Amino acid sequence: MHATTVAVDLAKSVFQIAVADDKWKVIEQQRLTRSQFERWFQNRDIGLVIMEACGSAHHWGRWLNRLGIPVKLLPAAYIRAYVKRNKTDAADACALLEAARCADIVPVQVKSLEQQALQGLHRIRSRWMATRTSRINTLRGFCREFGLVVPLGARTGVEAMSRTLADPESAIPLLIRESMRLLIEEIRLLELRISRLEDELTAVARQSPACTELLTIPGIGLLTATALVAATGGSVAHFKDARHFASWFGLTPKEFSSGNSQQAGANIQKRRPLPAHAAHPWRACRAAGRRTGAPRRTTPRRSTHLGHGNPGARASQQGRMCPGQQVGQGLLCGAAGSHALRQSTTAPGKETHPYRLRHCRLKGETVFFPTPRLRRD
Repeated sequence: MHATTVAVDLAKSVFQIAVADDKWKVIEQQRLTRSQFERWFQNRDIGLVIMEACGSAHHWGRWLNRLGIPVKLLPAAYIRAYVKRNKTDAADACALLEAARCADIVPVQVKSLEQQALQGLHRIRSRWMATRTSRINTLRGFCREFGLVVPLGARTGVEAMSRTLADPESAIPLLIRESMRLLIEEIRLLELRISRLEDELTAVARQSPACTELLTIPGIGLLTATALVAATGGSVAHFKDARHFASWFGLTPKEFSSGNSQQAGANIQKRRPLPAHAAHPWRACRAAGRRTGAPRRTTPRRSTHLGHGNPGARASQQGRMCPGQQVGQGLLCGAAGSHALRQSTTAPGKETHPYRLRHCRLKGETVFFPTPRLRRD
């Protein structure tokens, strides 16, 4: 049997496969159970397996790689456009074959067990943090209903509410006091669990050379470094350039354009490959500047029109290289490109842009992060 391409629509117990020849023509379709799916790949010459990057896709990708079969995972959001007519498992499998022929869709790297375990730790921490915030807000609402004002801040607020509950003369009714004490105990238990989980992340970061290198960058802390390594495996070689990496990281602006009207909004993180706090690593730099008492400079207001008053910014924000930038030397994305171009044309000692370049080397690949520059007064 000649080498073929197989598209698999994954599920929990039912798997739909579509087999295509070397001309991408569907020659076979089958609906298999889980045990049948595992036996189907034996004694077959499979050239490529295509799957959506959805639940259990990385598990099956690792399993097929151990059999010597290459796997391509495609983002699920881009497959829907190739589904013809009604949405069925067979139509989804055929849509995978069509999407695999599109060169603009960048495949997802198959993650290792260690990467998924590290991502799992981040997911658990995020759920615990959300639960903690929910419990604190519930207690704040109760106190407000009883005429009590709770100070701002999670730790300060919990301590204030604990003292209020311990005071027998407070305005909180006896009927609800015991339940509110249980919420306080739950919050402290969650904080203890979060602290232990962060200790585990610290131990992982010490053993990872990529995390150690990322932690040297201002604004990159423990959570961002470990989340980035979990998402990329510590290597960014599969990104075309630093601009591509920055787009995946979520630093690209939201665009709403039509005709000659081109508008760029705030930076967004469309797919959120990392935790929400990791989208803007330079916020930690600004906070560090405020803590040390150093003067800070806010980012200048950007025009909603691309390249307004600056041809270099137009080229940068539209995805082209600015003058003086070369592939392999690290490309900047969005507004940072225009600021870097402005720096190269400014007289020494008169830099007014809010960014400076900090780079990190991960296995030979250079990635630039924009971080804020404090004003020199």
